Amino acid sequence: MTEERRSEKRVTSYLPARWDSLSGIHEARLEDISLSGCFVNTPGQQEIGETVSLEIELPSGAWLPLKGVVASHQPGIGFALRFIDLTEEEKSVIKQIGE
Repeated sequence: MTEERRSEKRVTSYLPARWDSLSGIHEARLEDISLSGCFVNTPGQQEIGETVSLEIELPSGAWLPLKGVVASHQPGIGFALRFIDLTEEEKSVIKQIGE
């Protein structure tokens, strides 16, 4: 049995996303999100510890820009991103995604 390492409850989201790192811009889909991070479904390459700029397309059509550090990855499937430097406004929007 694996121990739960997340400090925040994650909510399933399935929102379109795109991410940008040293390897370029990639299309993706968000699988889940919390105030601490998210899982990005994408075949693009990334390294643990790499800083990534992520944009999530909200149901309104607006894009939410976020920044995080790759916490883990599953080759060919995607990666877990731990958010860094969230503003109060970004936190509020993330909370609304789960409602």
